[in-house]
Amino acid sequence: MTAGRGEDRIAAGGPARHIPVLLAETFGALAPRPGGVAVDGTFGAGGYSRALLEAGARVVAIDRDPAAIAGGAPLVAEFAGRLTLVEGRFAELDAIARGCGFAVVDGVALDVGVSSMQLDEAERGFSLRRDAPLDMRMEGKGRSAADVLREDDEATIADILFYFGEERAARRIARAIVADRKTSPYVSTLQLAEMIARVAPARPGEATHPATRAFQALRIAVNDELGQLLGGLEAAERILSPGGRLAVVTFHSLEDRIVKQFFARRGGRGRAASRLLPGEPAPPPATFRLAGGQPVTPGAAELAANPRARSAKLRFAERADVPPQGRDVAIEALTRPPQRPGRG
Repeated sequence: MTAGRGEDRIAAGGPARHIPVLLAETFGALAPRPGGVAVDGTFGAGGYSRALLEAGARVVAIDRDPAAIAGGAPLVAEFAGRLTLVEGRFAELDAIARGCGFAVVDGVALDVGVSSMQLDEAERGFSLRRDAPLDMRMEGKGRSAADVLREDDEATIADILFYFGEERAARRIARAIVADRKTSPYVSTLQLAEMIARVAPARPGEATHPATRAFQALRIAVNDELGQLLGGLEAAERILSPGGRLAVVTFHSLEDRIVKQFFARRGGRGRAASRLLPGEPAPPPATFRLAGGQPVTPGAAELAANPRARSAKLRFAERADVPPQGRDVAIEALTRPPQRPGRG
């Protein structure tokens, strides 16, 4: 399988074997110990889980993709009794861990975004390389990408493309989608990719396909990836024991912004008490301790072996011995497109 998670690009050659991104760095951040309990919130091909198991930890591994769960059966057998594999969403990782008998855990790893296996399986509709139904659902449930393009209004589609994909031509693409769907709704990956290449061609020197950003945006919207990410961070805060570690690998700026803001606000980097207005409540105590030198990015050797690691960033922190803070409305606002004036 092709290595890592991240954005898609049309490339020559076949898929490479799967290599977990920033594995050594994530392992070092988690510092697992024999007999400890860790949650791998994004099991995928099991790279992080295997490393944790080989260090002697017990692992609860979660994936929302049924294919990943089925593919993990040999690893469950190999580490009988120490690996529990659960189909579910990592935003619910605290409830899942408790359901497996663990009131607290020592580490949580999250490798965010679409997996290599999903990119490399054309029928899933995540990739630009081959034609397939325009699906993009990690679980195979709910609305597909084709449903979004058929049912949502032009402004909503433009917002999705612009905010989740940082697509400069979002309005132009949305206008074409709405105009075309009257007679020919978008139902296949190449059908959509070819239209985008026509109405918003790549700029000179751009290496990625012009539809890459739009595909990323639709995938994020279909799977509520940013909402799930924040939910996973909050769930980790609830389930980690004092001194437990949370390590998160992201692959694009929207994901990294949420993780960075979460750690900043949970790490006490908000407004200092001395700068509060009279009567303004003091900020809650920090729930995480952050080390310096972040984010951690792949080195030259990893990038040479795994081009999909090029945008990866690792951030990590240690849980403090204070109660969790709960919901954060300011960070929640980062998980969805900004509200347009006059739109309900």
